[in-house]
Amino acid sequence: MSTCTTLSHELAEPLTATAATATTWLLVEQSGPWGARALTGSHLDAGVGAALEAAAEGTGVRVALIRRPGRHPDGALAARHEVLVAHTSPADPWVRRGHVADPGELLALDFAALGAGDHGSLGAPHDGGPIALVCTNGRRDRCCALLGRPLAADIAAAGHGEAWEVTHLGGHRFSPTMLVLPHGYAYGRLTAESAKEVLAATAAGRTVPAHSRGRSYWPRPAQAAEQAVRELTAETAADALTLRVSPGGSPWTVDVRHADGRHWRAGVAESFSEPPRPESCGKGPGTPSRMDVVALEAVAR
Repeated sequence: MSTCTTLSHELAEPLTATAATATTWLLVEQSGPWGARALTGSHLDAGVGAALEAAAEGTGVRVALIRRPGRHPDGALAARHEVLVAHTSPADPWVRRGHVADPGELLALDFAALGAGDHGSLGAPHDGGPIALVCTNGRRDRCCALLGRPLAADIAAAGHGEAWEVTHLGGHRFSPTMLVLPHGYAYGRLTAESAKEVLAATAAGRTVPAHSRGRSYWPRPAQAAEQAVRELTAETAADALTLRVSPGGSPWTVDVRHADGRHWRAGVAESFSEPPRPESCGKGPGTPSRMDVVALEAVAR
């Protein structure tokens, strides 16, 4: 049976610039089964889930549910919910963690401040290694469950990083997909081996461009420009590059600056993938947006 991931592979659809965009991730532990729209379709109170989603709108914060890998029977629920908050700016990436008895407590957060990188002393700093978030929500797309759940379990068993299942990272057709904190790079079409490579690189402060969908902190035109510069220079240090996208639409001009002073200017154009293909299992054929670097030049210092 054909799946969205099979067709994406066959059509050689690029991974570049397909990461979900978020300056800050707010991740709330919720055990038990998840629905297709997990914030309002799980054991999390639907009113709280909808309110969290509304509070995050336009702030740069993305809210998702997480759970530990393994079986998730519809039984007893945890008395406390672990909460992870991660800001993914290359200037100052951080992860903090804590617990709440009631996720409704999170509605008191200043979401605009969180999106801007101000945690307000929320929780405590995460001082451990990389955190792997693997999309496994089969109610949203079967590929995420079929391919993501075994990957999450393998990472957890191997001890190559802290592993969680997450409700939605976008790009189901690139399953298995994984977001890795603290830097916030998304990866796709992973295997157990390539996922471990990614986690080892993250622990060393590096990214793996060959499997990268982009850094979630950047808008998609910037994700494309960053990938082009990394391929040009073989730079893998996660926080080496900063980007600025010019106002307006396609084609965009993106300035890319290296921490060592080098500077590039990229032209990025939006187009639509042909032939049509389903962006998710169960959906009709579509022509997903793609970002292509059409010009890249070094700028004199």
